Amino acid sequence: MPGELWEGRFEGGPAEALRALNDSLSFDQRMYREDIAGSRAHVRMLCSVGLFDEAERDEVLAALDRTETELAGGDFEFVASDEDIHTAVERRVTELAPAGAKLHTGRSRNDQVATDLRLWTRGAIDELTDLILRLQETLLRRAEEAGDAYLPGYTHLQHAQPVTLAHHLLAHGWTLGRDVERLLDARRRVDVSPLGAGALAGSSLPLDPAETAEDLGFAAVFENSLDAVSDRDFVAEVLFALSLLGVHLSRMGEELILWSSTEFGFVELDDAYSTGSSMMPQKKNPDIAELARGKAGRLIGHLTGLLVTLKGLPLTYNKDLQEDKEPLFDSVDTARLLLLALDGMVSTTTFRTDVMAEAASSPYGAATDLAEFLVARGIAFREAHGIVAEHVRRALAGEGTLADLVEADDRLGSEAAQLLEPGVSVRRRITRGGGGPVAVAEQLVRFRSRVTADRDRIAQRG
Repeated sequence: MPGELWEGRFEGGPAEALRALNDSLSFDQRMYREDIAGSRAHVRMLCSVGLFDEAERDEVLAALDRTETELAGGDFEFVASDEDIHTAVERRVTELAPAGAKLHTGRSRNDQVATDLRLWTRGAIDELTDLILRLQETLLRRAEEAGDAYLPGYTHLQHAQPVTLAHHLLAHGWTLGRDVERLLDARRRVDVSPLGAGALAGSSLPLDPAETAEDLGFAAVFENSLDAVSDRDFVAEVLFALSLLGVHLSRMGEELILWSSTEFGFVELDDAYSTGSSMMPQKKNPDIAELARGKAGRLIGHLTGLLVTLKGLPLTYNKDLQEDKEPLFDSVDTARLLLLALDGMVSTTTFRTDVMAEAASSPYGAATDLAEFLVARGIAFREAHGIVAEHVRRALAGEGTLADLVEADDRLGSEAAQLLEPGVSVRRRITRGGGGPVAVAEQLVRFRSRVTADRDRIAQRG
């Protein structure tokens, strides 16, 4: 067998600089299982259409099995001519079985690599959606444990209205639910077999792409051979989903950073998910949360880089497309680590609910309740807003406590002043999806149902 799959076209071997730039084995060897699975399906199809006899089929399948065992066990010996995992597998199979020389019949590395990458990406989505669901389940458990504990809600990072801690945790849970939806939706477009498209135009041989697609568990077969070998939309789409997941994990990390600071003091991080200082003995740093914040930039960069690579490519295959794998592999690896680390961090964090409640007990957090109190008595909201705002201004100016000023106002009085008592305001948030205990109890049921449904959907698909 020639050293390169294309070597027969040239008089001499490739220059060392070309080989160094061209070879992708260092990163695409992680797709060896997918490459071998695709080759098995291809061989079985070639036998079905009469291009292999049964003895050749069995011989090559046995060689593929042995090759996979060697790769899995670390016993596979790569050689200098193995420019990618596809070349390496085919070389070894041909060494083990003479019929291996027929393995590439009707197949190009163009449709082969596209098939491998789709298989790998499909598996990666399955793994990541499972990890996201695990983090959602952790958030659900911590929300249930939180009970009626409450803290300040924020807008512009300023105290706004109090909400239950469970409500805040579930906000991140629902956000992650959209990440699951995006990945599952992307998976539908990943789940298309390009095998049989050849280099770009199909084949004159009687191949059966539908058979290989079914063999590999793909839900659909390509419709256009040009599109099949050049399409990397699915990679860009998954990178976008992972970039947005990274943004969401970054937001969660940012809150944990703030909450664990001395200024907030809302949480105590577990020692196993914190680091210290090389100089300051008293320090306990939220490095995991900071890395979650920092890694978002890495994920966004991978998406941006691939989009720039794809934007100017004519049909069909161009070597530029080799640049699809490293950003995808790294993004999946990064997302996996972040999900595992943040799940552990959230699972072990101690919530200082006493500090949260104290911070949320300022009477100013109930200012909206005062305005709504007036609205319920027939005053237009804009007028009510102005009345309360005036009392807030006077209280801040030192003219009296807000409670005293409210009680002295005939339009408000002692009944309204009671709304300023600690914990009263948060219990008044009763609308669907709101932050009060009753509404949150209903939300917990809906969220648990959503996570269970997503778990069942993934299990049925597998």
